[in-house]
Amino acid sequence: MSVNAIEVLGLNKYYGQYHALRDIDFFVTEGERVVICGPSVSGKSTLIRCLNHLERHDSGTIRVSGIELGDNLRNLDAIRREAGMVFQHFNLFPHLTVLENCALPQILSRRTARTAAEERSREYLARVRILDQAAKFPGQLSGGQQQRVAIARALCMEPKIMLFDEPTSALDPEMIREVLDTMVELAHEGMTMVVVTHEMGFARQVADRVVYMEAGQIVETAPPGQFFDDPQDERSRRFLSSLVRH
Repeated sequence: MSVNAIEVLGLNKYYGQYHALRDIDFFVTEGERVVICGPSVSGKSTLIRCLNHLERHDSGTIRVSGIELGDNLRNLDAIRREAGMVFQHFNLFPHLTVLENCALPQILSRRTARTAAEERSREYLARVRILDQAAKFPGQLSGGQQQRVAIARALCMEPKIMLFDEPTSALDPEMIREVLDTMVELAHEGMTMVVVTHEMGFARQVADRVVYMEAGQIVETAPPGQFFDDPQDERSRRFLSSLVRH
């Protein structure tokens, strides 16, 4: 029996008068890989950022690993331990080495001893094939290398779920592949993943399900084969046609 890792019911989010998310119902089962796509300003990044309270929702219910997200800070801390997040712009500390960037969150958040934190950091840096850069500072790395460090840093917290908010959109084209390869490996290891991305090749290869959003609503959700080859909604068809034209 499948268990929901993420449950979202009746989610609404406003920015002033602008209704950014409209009555969103969204579920992710344990081990499932879900890709969220759509045009700019469709609400996809807002949705994923609501899942760990980087954006505060106005109404509705969010549960991550059975923990309800609300104003309870203890619940919020628990959810952020369950769900690691990788951002578009890396968010690495420029004055810390790669190793220190990975170890510090463990030391501060989990009270892990420095020796143990650094050992775990080396393990995950090796897993994303960047251990040889551990003593360097972020500014000495390429964008693709920095994003792999960001993935390793999130994995060091040993989350059950990984959230990716357009992880390749700030990268040069030649650097995108190395990040996607790392994400593909994570998917094949059974990590529960929610990925906001424009990389439709990745969605075809890895996703169990594609969710298409437009104007703050989920328009269509389907397995990748159906979504790409036989989309049911006219808005989905129009979006996919625009990708072909470009």
